[in-house]
Amino acid sequence: MKYILIIIFVLNIASCTSIEKYNKQRTALVSPEKLREDVDFTYKKLKEMHPKLYWYISKNELDFKFDSLKTTINKPLTPIEFYFKLQPVIAKIREGHLSLGIPMKRFSKKEIKALKNKKGLFGRFEYYVENDRLYITENKDSVEHIKPGTEILSINNVAISDYMKKYRPLISSDGYNTTFHNYYMNDVFFNFYVAEKGILDSAKVETLFNNERKMVNLKRESKNKEELEKEKIGKKRTEEKKVNDYVAFTSSYNRNFKFLDKDSTIAYMKIQSFSKSFSDRFYKESFEKLKNAASSYLILDVRNNYGGSLSEINNLYSYLAPEPFILIKPSQLTSTTTPLKTNYFRQSSPFQFIIKTLLYPGYFFSQIFSSYKGKDGIAYYKMKESKSTKPKKDAFTGKVFVLINGGSFSASSIISSKLKHDKRVTLVGEETGGANDGTVAGFYSYQKLPNSKIELPIGLLLVQPNIDFTKTQKGVVPDVEITQNMQDILDKKDVQLDWVKAKIEKERENKKIAD
Repeated sequence: MKYILIIIFVLNIASCTSIEKYNKQRTALVSPEKLREDVDFTYKKLKEMHPKLYWYISKNELDFKFDSLKTTINKPLTPIEFYFKLQPVIAKIREGHLSLGIPMKRFSKKEIKALKNKKGLFGRFEYYVENDRLYITENKDSVEHIKPGTEILSINNVAISDYMKKYRPLISSDGYNTTFHNYYMNDVFFNFYVAEKGILDSAKVETLFNNERKMVNLKRESKNKEELEKEKIGKKRTEEKKVNDYVAFTSSYNRNFKFLDKDSTIAYMKIQSFSKSFSDRFYKESFEKLKNAASSYLILDVRNNYGGSLSEINNLYSYLAPEPFILIKPSQLTSTTTPLKTNYFRQSSPFQFIIKTLLYPGYFFSQIFSSYKGKDGIAYYKMKESKSTKPKKDAFTGKVFVLINGGSFSASSIISSKLKHDKRVTLVGEETGGANDGTVAGFYSYQKLPNSKIELPIGLLLVQPNIDFTKTQKGVVPDVEITQNMQDILDKKDVQLDWVKAKIEKERENKKIAD
């Protein structure tokens, strides 16, 4: 025990030194020669580990883009400046999961604690992006009395349009889908901004509302005692919070289930993220309620769901399938040794590092035995989701509507694609942000560029739904296309859900007439 405590102490000291070293390196200039080496390193690792690198772009075209990039690097750059040059090339590969890590400043425990006691500067609003313009759709704290529908024109005298031009090329979805971009920009605009400008305590913002321009000075405020106490209570894990996967940061639940009518004929299930946490219990209890209520309709809402666990969507599908099914096709790798490149010890605390060291032999052999060479000579990884799964005893047999939009990505697109192919549901909304024919993700190898130290996470598995591929190179297309605009959001109108409810009501009326 004495030696373990010494190891933990040493690792903690090393961690503090590492943060200081990283932040210093993050702002230091790197020579053009070294940056060009990083470009070559990036492309080499992508060719080595990405199983579908030339899915949406030809090898010749990608070769040209990397070579062209190197010719533009003719002066020293900081890692963040280099990020803004390299990431647009990565985005041209058109793999939504493939993106450089933004070289953000790292904070000590003391700094993190201080920030936790303060409110966000820009994070206190909800946003809507349209035509490279940024609007505020919600202001819960009535900050500076800014009204929903207000457009942000500039921040600290720099036009939002300038930022959009710079940030847009950093974002990619799967293939030639475009619906994903605005949804994702809503969430990452200020990530890019903070990466460039740092965490600010104040900002001068120019706004426009009802043709009236106004300058607003935003300031980072400290949380009062009531707010801190409310946060503390919010973090306590009750049974309800566990099952519905409560997210303290947003004061919301990842999963919700309810009936929309008095006689429990119509059920509504909202899944914000396939996080896996307590999901088995959530689905078991929810579908038991559906069966006991003898419900006729289920509305499954996966809008703005960026994905998550394959295991969870396989389990969810088993409650919707009328017969045994296979969710995904066998998952391809570049080689049978690729699974060993997943950075097993990455981001481990001192205690976790020790535990992982003891468990490493088991991890090593499990990865070795999980990959195999197929008869076609291609390397595959064993996944239970590529094997037959039986429907659950409480599987729902009624009519299912699935709500999708451009924010439905990754696992959300996989399950939507499979459900559509099997003609099990009616899809309503917008084309998904994730591809209809699959994506590259699964688990990752986190590479670090040798000179700029930027992190490059590379998905190692080709994950494709078990369907006949459309080869459209786009997202899952809804059966009924209904788009939501900003005015709908401001008016708190859910036009997609309203359409489904109206459709169900009409079906029920027709059934009464027929009876």
